[in-house]
Amino acid sequence: MHGRAKAPAAGTILNALATGVGSAFAIDITTTAEVELDDSGEIRGEIADAPDADARLIERCAELVLDVEDEAFGATVRTESDVPMASGLKSSSAAANATVLATLSALDAEMRREDACRIGVQAARDAGVTVTGAFDDASASMLGGVTVTDNSTDELLARDEVDWDVLVWTPPEQSFSAGADVSRCRQVAPMAELVAELALDGDYGRAMTVNGFAFCGALGFSADPMVEALPDVAGVSLSGTGPSFVAVGGREVLADVRKSWQSLEGTTWLTTTQTDGTRTI
Repeated sequence: MHGRAKAPAAGTILNALATGVGSAFAIDITTTAEVELDDSGEIRGEIADAPDADARLIERCAELVLDVEDEAFGATVRTESDVPMASGLKSSSAAANATVLATLSALDAEMRREDACRIGVQAARDAGVTVTGAFDDASASMLGGVTVTDNSTDELLARDEVDWDVLVWTPPEQSFSAGADVSRCRQVAPMAELVAELALDGDYGRAMTVNGFAFCGALGFSADPMVEALPDVAGVSLSGTGPSFVAVGGREVLADVRKSWQSLEGTTWLTTTQTDGTRTI
């Protein structure tokens, strides 16, 4: 019994660490999960090109799906990703979503995608890879487009489809969400509340830019990449707890910003938003 699924990464509009309300948008770079069920009773996770990486998240995703479906299978879960780990681009949410849908596919079972997303969120909490549960990131990856969520209740507040070009810069260092200074993030709660209002009004560009300046300050990142992108981009922000930055706008404008960001250490690439979300393949 075999299943495969593919999930997109996401960029940040509003970091949920300040108030519990967050917003993210799916981008066209993906993680693929492959699940093979067996009679071993054991669940084993493997992450391609990272044999020493912690696989508890994807193992827990498969375990929870099997529990929900009341199945006693063992499983081997393998993930392969174009999304850099611990970069602020929601690699954990993409891996969780892909694993959940791949496991359901292996069982020939169906589930509402919002409910499948919540299984991945619970697995992320159980595995200790997130502070908030990251329902904002996970819902954007699972459903595609832009989502706004209340992560304290795992409630979807809004979803919208957007068609943007996206520029991403990822420095070589990593930043793990579970290690973020939550107390400092909560100090920028008034700005986060403003960002939530802007996002719920559909003013995503300004929302993510305000978010970026606020959380660069809270998390100790330089806002210079944002300043270099302004004023021509539609929006720019630190993504998640960093270290990546994302900008949205016209292709030509982003190509010019890319030239500037390429002088920084790390990698840059141009991509687009993704509206299909996670899918079996």
